[in-house]
Amino acid sequence: MILVTGGLGYLGSHIALYLMSKGHEVVLVDNLSQSSMETLERLEYITKLYIPFIRLDVRNTPVLQKVFDQYPIEYVIHTAGFKNLSESTLRPLEYYNNNLGCVMSVLRTLQRTGVKRLVNLSSIAVYGESGTAWQEDSAFNVVHQNPYIRAQQNIEHILQDTYTADSFWQIINLRLSNVIGAYTDAQLGEWTPLLPKSVLPNLLQVAAQQKDVFDLFHENLDTQDGSSERSYIHIMDVLDAVYKLMLWSNTQKNFLNSYNVASDQLTSLKQLIEQVEEVTQSTITTAPYEAPSAEIASLGADTQKLKKEIDWSANLSVEDAIRDQWKYYQMVLAK
Repeated sequence: MILVTGGLGYLGSHIALYLMSKGHEVVLVDNLSQSSMETLERLEYITKLYIPFIRLDVRNTPVLQKVFDQYPIEYVIHTAGFKNLSESTLRPLEYYNNNLGCVMSVLRTLQRTGVKRLVNLSSIAVYGESGTAWQEDSAFNVVHQNPYIRAQQNIEHILQDTYTADSFWQIINLRLSNVIGAYTDAQLGEWTPLLPKSVLPNLLQVAAQQKDVFDLFHENLDTQDGSSERSYIHIMDVLDAVYKLMLWSNTQKNFLNSYNVASDQLTSLKQLIEQVEEVTQSTITTAPYEAPSAEIASLGADTQKLKKEIDWSANLSVEDAIRDQWKYYQMVLAK
């Protein structure tokens, strides 16, 4: 069985559904701080299966250990954690405590149980500064002031130190670009709270006339149109990479490998707004907004290492992702 932490979150739930579609059994754990039980109901409705779920805080190591005692866990995919750069500047202690605490607890549990196979989901923001083609061996900007970025950098140091001290591990560390979109045919999508923290759900709320304006921040960056540029990647491309790497790991011995998972195309925030308007056939009204933290102007990554390892590349477009997420969002609104 495969344990997915943060299993009812956006990434965790989609990974769980994809794994089940391939015939694997999963166990989900989540503390529901950024997710909803509706997602579990949706997963069970789609699959027509009972899905083991335990509500717990991953930082509670003794309780997490009991999950391993109860189920024959063979692999762990760790998606639990806070992921908003701006929010982290307002809640630094929560971000350090949660993100570092979660990975420490997972590693301690895996060490105690001997199940030393882990997929850790990180972000290309870990590089810590603007760049369009970061490579896995690029040095981090360790003086960056953002708590989320610092926490992710520390997590990677923890993974490296763990492997250096005990090389009997298989650790896949994935640095993801900005993940958007919904599952094939909009079967599953991102659960959107009233005040979403990510860009696309905010834009879709405006498109659906659930809010009046989109707060447009940082319009004077060193980019072509002044707004931030990001590598947006469809969730289905991410799922393909995760699963192919897990299959690849079955033929390997021990390793700690990091991979960039990103699209080659950079899209600015203003371009994203235009594409949302086109897909949704709506007008997105924007208003200037002073963000609480400095913004990285451009963020993209080189994916040649992943292509060489498992012959992977992103196949779906930003427009595909917007269309799929909009379809799911409309379905939710119609309920």
